Amino acid sequence: MKYDAIIIGAGQAGPFLAAKLVDQGQKVALVEGYKIGGSCVNYGCIPTKMMIASARAIHMARRGADFGFETGEIKVDINAVIDRVQGRVAEAHGGMDGWMRGMDNLDVYDAYAHFEGTENGVHRVNVNDEILESERVILNVGKRAYVPDIEGLQDVDYLLNESILNLREIPDHLVILGGGYIGLEMGQAWQRFGAKVTIVESHRHMLPREDSDIGQEAERVLKDEGINIKCGNKAIAVSQAEDGSTVTVALEGLDGSQSTISGSHLLVAIGRRSNADKLNLESVGVETDKRNHILVDDQLQTNIDGIYAVGDVNGRGSFTHTSYQDHEILWDNLQGGDRKINRNMAYALYIDPPLGRVGMSEKEARESGRNILMVKKPMEHVGRAIEQSETYGFFKLLVDADTEQFLGATVFGYHGDDVVQIISYYMATGASYKLMKEALPIHPTIGEFMPTLLGELKPLE
Repeated sequence: MKYDAIIIGAGQAGPFLAAKLVDQGQKVALVEGYKIGGSCVNYGCIPTKMMIASARAIHMARRGADFGFETGEIKVDINAVIDRVQGRVAEAHGGMDGWMRGMDNLDVYDAYAHFEGTENGVHRVNVNDEILESERVILNVGKRAYVPDIEGLQDVDYLLNESILNLREIPDHLVILGGGYIGLEMGQAWQRFGAKVTIVESHRHMLPREDSDIGQEAERVLKDEGINIKCGNKAIAVSQAEDGSTVTVALEGLDGSQSTISGSHLLVAIGRRSNADKLNLESVGVETDKRNHILVDDQLQTNIDGIYAVGDVNGRGSFTHTSYQDHEILWDNLQGGDRKINRNMAYALYIDPPLGRVGMSEKEARESGRNILMVKKPMEHVGRAIEQSETYGFFKLLVDADTEQFLGATVFGYHGDDVVQIISYYMATGASYKLMKEALPIHPTIGEFMPTLLGELKPLE
């Protein structure tokens, strides 16, 4: 079968590119071995945020006394929670799946695919032993959970980020390996559902890719809710009781100390790995980096003509929003444009309260050699946060003193994910921070604090 384009993977870039190409009258193959919609729709953004919303509602009900009312005992129906989550997933997946399958000139293949070489500029793709051919192939294959090589792990009934979304019992004790985004979000949610939770992180603080003060504040939030935090401990072996009732993890501390922790359930949330290894890229000569991300230029072209990589697999951002923007950038360029990846990375962590981040961290700013201005203020100084009894977290803003442009921002706290978006958009304009400093804020909001903060910028010490 010959196509004008073959798209491998149907995450948050592939389907939208397919729709636009088909609208131009091109014949397109969309190949997806799992479920159309990728991680976001099926086991990422949509289901996790649905679960987190249920957990927050339960948590707020328990906080009635803080706001002047009583609810009595809160009873969690975990089956109802999971039904709500899976109902929304089915709706979102069904909508996208039906959209794709209803298009003329779009052939949907329910299979995994891999390359089988290139002849005269035509790339050959094997799909269930059928060969598809095209001069243009777009890779949107994403990532999967990384399962570390820990002694005994393969003999244990462990959970991953996807399977925990289908868990229809509240664990007596959920042990989580990994203090990153998935570990923290799921840890807080299941603690609020009624599980005892322990999070194990091999680094000295949670969220090891963030500044230490962010990790420490996240720890404070979680500890105050009763979650057990064990930083600086690496899992070296795992075993399970014969009756399956208990999983025991052997730990080694940074100081060489040995300990164990046992629980009823184990979630492995240590990280994600690229799916590029499934594509037989060697047969067409596509290059990858040491983490197996597909190397692309600023226009998402690989080192091989006609082959592009979009979304998580290219290592230029492992988020739904970066994947979707990749589709926009590639589409503009396929139409003859000259658009390049030019973004200040912005993202959020959806524990409660959320963390919003954009641009440089404080650590990166200090290492940049620039003339840096910074301000940091706790959320407990913000009127709206006090009124809502939501005073965890802080603001941290970084500015280049010479250009007067924002370099980065952290908003950890109530509505932090939304507030940081203001700064992200503003950074894209390249405007001086002084314009925002003089702008009129709305009272009472979390964002109204921005002009005040910008008036307190000081050189980094």
